[in-house]
Amino acid sequence: MLDSNVSLEAMAQESSAITRRHFGNTMRLFAPLYVSNECVNNCSYCGFSRDNPIFRTTLTPAQVLQEARHLHALGFRNVLLVAGEHPKFVSEGYLQACLDELKPLIPGLSIEVGPMEDEQYAEIVAHGAEGLVVYQETYHLPTYQTLHTAGPKKNFHWRLDCPERAYVGGFRRIGIGALFGLADWKWEAQALATHLEYLLKHCWKSQLTIAFPRMRPYAGNYQYTPEESLFLSDAALLRLITAFRICFPTIGIVISTREPAPLRDALVPLGVTHMSAGARTEPGGYTGAGSDDLHLTTRGRRVELSQKTGCEKATEQFQINDLRSAAQVEQMLREKQFDPVWKDWDEAILAHA
Repeated sequence: MLDSNVSLEAMAQESSAITRRHFGNTMRLFAPLYVSNECVNNCSYCGFSRDNPIFRTTLTPAQVLQEARHLHALGFRNVLLVAGEHPKFVSEGYLQACLDELKPLIPGLSIEVGPMEDEQYAEIVAHGAEGLVVYQETYHLPTYQTLHTAGPKKNFHWRLDCPERAYVGGFRRIGIGALFGLADWKWEAQALATHLEYLLKHCWKSQLTIAFPRMRPYAGNYQYTPEESLFLSDAALLRLITAFRICFPTIGIVISTREPAPLRDALVPLGVTHMSAGARTEPGGYTGAGSDDLHLTTRGRRVELSQKTGCEKATEQFQINDLRSAAQVEQMLREKQFDPVWKDWDEAILAHA
């Protein structure tokens, strides 16, 4: 798949032609909506890691709706709800209540939260979610065990099986990926391709997407050393995207605001089909919702801030790179003769004539 003897230009041309054949000149736009940065997991590479002394908050369902209304006004009809894994704060019934608030407003609702059981996924689907995103982070088991030191996320295989449980639960869209920079990127890419090939056989009724997020600065102390075997360069990322497109012609490929604007612009015609825009990676990042309830968490317990200046905000999961607004990304796409797709799903599609 990553044959260095094939020129990158030739791969890019083939990838572009395949993408146009299956997706036309379209780009699905979405926005992440972070609802909580509480987490019981210790993950050495994540800003939300349990032991990080960060400002935390969990939005109420009404505050989630406030954030969603802001995104709706910008044009978004595809929203990804994101939360850390904490059974006390993101408790049973919380996501369902958030989805109930958003369902009349946002037709395309997806979640990126801690893994659940089959029956829990079915309930989430019944409340209006159609998509699930779960990144394995790293498929390299020794690295995974080293980086996940506490919490339910330590269970490698429980997370690996998550897409299949979501499929049984009825999700129409399933997204997977690896966080590049944690393990040897070539090994990671081969494992990711193997997982994708397996899901295409066993979860074939769902639309599958894949992403290649790269490490970004965040609140924490993970010593990221970009060794040659770990560092995924821009050229290698491009080769990876084009290779996956050639091998998997019909899957969606996601590129987020982790990447710089010039690189994202260059990738538009070469295989990418989904882009986030104007993203924020902290709860309340769009409207300031939840800032009145900021606190610390120690060993899973809430600790009030001793002093507040009024300028604090919840801590972001990682720093974004492409700071353009949704309107600016839309303009870029139109200048490249691409149609930005704000909405591609409605529940009415399933209604009987």
